Amino acid sequence: MKLDGKRAIITGGGQGIGRGIVEAFINEGASVITCGRSAKPASLPSQCEYVTLDVADPKAVQQFSATQQAPHVLVNNAGVQVEKTVTDSSDEDWDSVIGINARGVFNLCRAFIPVMNNGGSIINIGSISGNVADPCMALYNASKAFVHGLTRSIAVDHGPQIRCNAICPGWIETGMLEAGFATANNPDAALNDALSRHPTRRFGKPSDVASMAVWLASDDATFATGQLFTIDGGMTASSPVNPGLF
Repeated sequence: MKLDGKRAIITGGGQGIGRGIVEAFINEGASVITCGRSAKPASLPSQCEYVTLDVADPKAVQQFSATQQAPHVLVNNAGVQVEKTVTDSSDEDWDSVIGINARGVFNLCRAFIPVMNNGGSIINIGSISGNVADPCMALYNASKAFVHGLTRSIAVDHGPQIRCNAICPGWIETGMLEAGFATANNPDAALNDALSRHPTRRFGKPSDVASMAVWLASDDATFATGQLFTIDGGMTASSPVNPGLF
């Protein structure tokens, strides 16, 4: 198994992409600890240890890190989304989105980089929204751009001890995807148009992202660092012209 003997910490592993990564890591032999702000989901695999943690709280993260053995892999997946423009966004929206998506990643990296095993791998979950702006997602777009920049800085500053990469998912079948389409004037038309822009003619699944995370965590990826790996079914590779019209 690709991750046999490795200890992994995965934030936000209770659902969505994080849950897919947790399950994939366990299947590949890793020892997994995950966390979330709520109580442990009943359906989480029994092999996985769960800790209630607010990643935006630096003191809580430091206390958490002090109780853990040095991990081989850190996956920063915890994230939230607010569907608003800049002028519609409140201070509370800023604290929530930037606190979890940006500061949360920073908090975990700062806490664990000093103790990670030599050759360790940090995998940050960015987004295509950090490269191109989704409408009415100003704070989310900005938070993911921060994650991309931090990823490169960690790779440069902390190699060769640690590799750091980001996975940039496109539209993955999670609650966030549903919430995004709900903001459209015509959700069904928006969904069908989005599908037509994917060469794969489908949205991604958490397992699609998890497969890339397994590779980046494994010893097969020892020369990969400071990179942003896009997993979006080819959507951002295509022209903005709707291919369904030709």
